[in-house]
Amino acid sequence: MNDSECVAFLQWALPRMALRWPGYRRVRAQACKRIRRRMAELGCADAAAYRGYLAAHESEWAVLDELCRITVTRFYRDRRVFETLIDEALPGLAQAATARGARTLRIWCAGCASGEEPYTLAIGWRLEMASRFKEITLDILATDADAALLSRAETACYPWSAVRNLPPAWRTAAFREHDGRHCLQPGFKASVRFLPHDLRTPLPETGFDLICCRNLAFTYFDHALQLRIALTLYGHLLPGGVLLLGVHEQLPKGEPNFEVISERLGLYRRPRSVSIDDKTS
Repeated sequence: MNDSECVAFLQWALPRMALRWPGYRRVRAQACKRIRRRMAELGCADAAAYRGYLAAHESEWAVLDELCRITVTRFYRDRRVFETLIDEALPGLAQAATARGARTLRIWCAGCASGEEPYTLAIGWRLEMASRFKEITLDILATDADAALLSRAETACYPWSAVRNLPPAWRTAAFREHDGRHCLQPGFKASVRFLPHDLRTPLPETGFDLICCRNLAFTYFDHALQLRIALTLYGHLLPGGVLLLGVHEQLPKGEPNFEVISERLGLYRRPRSVSIDDKTS
C-alpha cells in the first residue's frame, strides 16, 4: 500500500471512528507504517483486502483505532507555552488555591504519552515555584490509552532528543545520564502519577486546577466528539481553572463558555462565576 492508497484508506476509515482526516494529513506516515505492518500480519495484500477484513471482523476496528494514535512528544514542547504556565498561569492558580484553603494544586495531563509534558510541569514547579508556595503540594494525574507509553513514562529515561529543549539549568538539576540516556531523578517524579485512560471514556476524578489536553482531541477527533470532550473537560475543571490546548488547536463551535486567556498559546479558563447552566447541570 503506497502513500496515496493509504491516504484514500484513511479518508474512508477515520470518519467511521469519529476521527478527522485533516488532523492526520501531515502525520499520516506514522499511522500508515503501522497499518502496513498490521496488513502484513493479517496477510492482506492491499487496502481493499484490509477493508474486507474490517467488514468481517468488527473487533478489528479497535485495533485500527490503536494504530491511528499519533505520538509526537518531547520535554518543554512549545517553549512560550511553558514559560507562560510557569511565570503566570501556575502561580495564579496556586494563589487561588491558597485563597480557598486548598493544600493541593491538581493537574490533569490527558494523552501524556511517555510522560514528557507532566514531568516538565513537575520540574518547573519544583525548581521555580515550590519555594514560593510551600503550603501547596503538586498532584499531577497523567493519563494515556497506550500502556506501553505509560510504562516508558514510569521508567522516565529519555534520549537526548527528548530533553534537549529544556532550560539547561532544569536539565542539569533534574536528570542524570545513564547508559547514554537521561533519567529523571526520583524527587521530580514524586508528584506525577500515571493512569491508563482513554479520553473518550469517563474519568473517575474531577476538580482540577489545570487540564492539559494538547494535540489530541482537538486535532484528531471529529467535531461531535470534540464538543463532547470540551464539555467533559469543562466539567472536570474547578471554576477559574485553566485549560491548555495545542498551539494549533481551537475549541469546537458550540463549546462551553470558556474564557479566552490566549488563543495563540491555546489557553482558556472556566469562568469563576457560576452560570445558570452550571447550576442545572
